[in-house]
Amino acid sequence: MTEVLLETRNLTIKFGGITAADNVSLTINAGKNLAIIGPNGAGKTTFLNICTGWLKPSKGQVLFEGQDITPLPPRKIVDRGVARAFQIPQLFTEHTALENLLIAASARQKRRNPLVDMHAIPERTEMLNLLDMVGCADVADALVVELPEGQRKLIDIAVALALKPRLLLMDEPTSGVASSEKHAIMEILIGALKEANVTSVFVEHDMGIVEKYADEVAVWNSGNVQLRGTPAEILEHPDVIRDVIGEVV
Repeated sequence: MTEVLLETRNLTIKFGGITAADNVSLTINAGKNLAIIGPNGAGKTTFLNICTGWLKPSKGQVLFEGQDITPLPPRKIVDRGVARAFQIPQLFTEHTALENLLIAASARQKRRNPLVDMHAIPERTEMLNLLDMVGCADVADALVVELPEGQRKLIDIAVALALKPRLLLMDEPTSGVASSEKHAIMEILIGALKEANVTSVFVEHDMGIVEKYADEVAVWNSGNVQLRGTPAEILEHPDVIRDVIGEVV
């Protein structure tokens, strides 16, 4: 039986005269990688922001594991098991890759004593293993500011996984990465999610990435879910070819 991990019911939000979410109802099933595609301004990132508490809808609900999380702030939603990775990696660039994960581990454990030596915390080995899982063990001691965008993306995912989520929402995980590196990044990313048993939702503009790495695809247009299906069904649909693929950069 399919487990519904996250469900939205009639989500609505407007910015001035623009409706970014228009009665959006969607279920996210455990164990599936769901890609969200659509033209710019369709409401894709807004949906992620609502699900993670960064925006509050004017109407509707977000349920995670059957519990209403709509009114919760982002930190409490993370505690419930929903993590987020942004289009631009949200890392402490003046710290090393490992230190970024150690900070996340400390946050997970509600450990906020600034005098604690992060490198002495009991989760250090776990965090090193996470870096290895995303192919970044060799840069554990490198400052993030010195690393290329592809490695920053992977470290950002590792930081999210350090929070031990059940669901990870990602906004354009291959954005800013060289075309020649995109598939290698996604291979590592999807492998890490599978190993950690984490379900994912990712916004993506590269249809080659969507075709290869998504189990399901939801098409956003004008604040609505226009279509949903397998990559083969969606990417060959004439409406998607006309409204999305022809406009995607």
